This record gives sequence, C-alpha cells and structure tokens, in this order.
Amino acid sequence: MLIHPEIDPIAIQIGPLAVRWYGLMYLAAFAMFLLLGRYRARQQILKGWKPADLDDLLLYGILGVVLGGRIGYCLFYKPGYYLANPLEIFAVWQGGMSFHGGLLGVLFAMWLYGRRTERPFWRVMDFIAPLVPPGLGAGRMGNFINAELPGRAADPSLPWAMVFPHVDQIPRHPSQLYQFLAEGVVLFVLVWLFSRKSRPDGRVAGMFALGYGALRFTTEFFREPDSFLGFLSLGLTMGQWLCVPLMAIGVWLLVRRAK
Repeated sequence: MLIHPEIDPIAIQIGPLAVRWYGLMYLAAFAMFLLLGRYRARQQILKGWKPADLDDLLLYGILGVVLGGRIGYCLFYKPGYYLANPLEIFAVWQGGMSFHGGLLGVLFAMWLYGRRTERPFWRVMDFIAPLVPPGLGAGRMGNFINAELPGRAADPSLPWAMVFPHVDQIPRHPSQLYQFLAEGVVLFVLVWLFSRKSRPDGRVAGMFALGYGALRFTTEFFREPDSFLGFLSLGLTMGQWLCVPLMAIGVWLLVRRAK
C-alpha cells in the first residue's frame, strides 16, 4: 500500500502572504487555456478567431468558473446550510466548488461574450471546449495535493491503493488521480482530436459534454461520496446524477441536424 505524502497545502509563504497549491493549480489552468487557445486560433479551424480574443474570453471564463462553481456548490450540495448561513457563501477559502455549477456559470458567461462580440453561442463553446480539460486535470491534482475527496475503500493488494492518514487507515482508491487522468488527459485527447476537423456548430461542445459526463460518471464509482449526502437514488452519487443530463445534452448536440 502507498501512503499519501501529506503535502503542505501552502506552496509558498512570505511573511503573512501564503500561496496555496490549489491557487497555483487555478493559475496553471488559466495559463494552459491561453496557450492552447492561441494555438487553436492560429490554426483557423474555426474561422474568425484571433489570439488577441483570448484575453477577454479568459476574463469571462474566470468569472463564470468562480461564481458559477461556488453558487453551484451551495445549491447542489448544501442548500439548507447556506440558506441558514448566507454569509458563508462568500467564505470561498473554506473550500467548496462544483464543476457542474462552474459549467453553468461558463455557459452564461460565454453567452454574454457571444452577445458582445456578435458570435453564435455554440461557435464560442466549440472554440473553448478543447481548452478546458487541462484545467480540470489541474484541479484534480489540487484535490490530491490537499488530500481531499478521497476514494472508496480498495483491496489492500491493489498496488496503488493509498492510505489517507487524515481520513483513516483504510487503503483507498486514489480517485483524484483517476479523475486527473480521465478528465485532464483522456478527455483532452478525445475532444482535441475531434475538434481538429471543421464541424457544424455545437458538435465539439457536444463531444465535450458527452465525454466528460461519461468519464466523470465512471470515475465516481471509485470516489467516496460526500459524507453529508452519501449515496442517492439507485446507489449513485450527486456527481453521477448531475452527469446524466450533461450526457443527454452531449448526445443531442452530436445527433441534431445542422442548420
């Protein structure tokens, strides 16, 4: 069995100023978004994009991720608690972000960006879809460094079964690394290769939605559900249930008739 290395969540500290690994993962995500986006704009697979467009696009995306991710976590996972303690919604340093909430925030932000730049909504989503998975992978690596969101109990004979000492002494699946590989690596390769060919509006975004939903749904079988929620209907987790409509939307986008 392996033992989680118990990495200090603070990467750099200078006096009272502390920079956490999780914050660095967000910076890495935004940097990869810019680098990949500028490369994608230069390829001109989707016409009309310039590298300079990425600055405003990233700003809209950051606001959508942060605001949507936080509000989504409060609504999807702890609505009763935050309704009773509304000021806690702003205590982001205590943790609590939802991918599905962040996705809704990004959808709204990209709609606003499209309105301002007179670009069709799905064309904007098709452009950014291949740029997102590396950021998701960086976030999962931040989860692993913080030893949060541990996996379910694993067979002790599993070579990579890992004990998270701050949780218990039970060997567990390092589900954060599973999700890093699935959401950050496999999804990136899948969507990036799919996007290298010009396709009708919405198809690339559909592949992202279907791919993420299927991969997240699968890896959730190895992740311990949130203690305050546990398992829901049919023995599924909240994350899995939220993936069901996402996969349905992905299929719809892929099979709908092009206009």
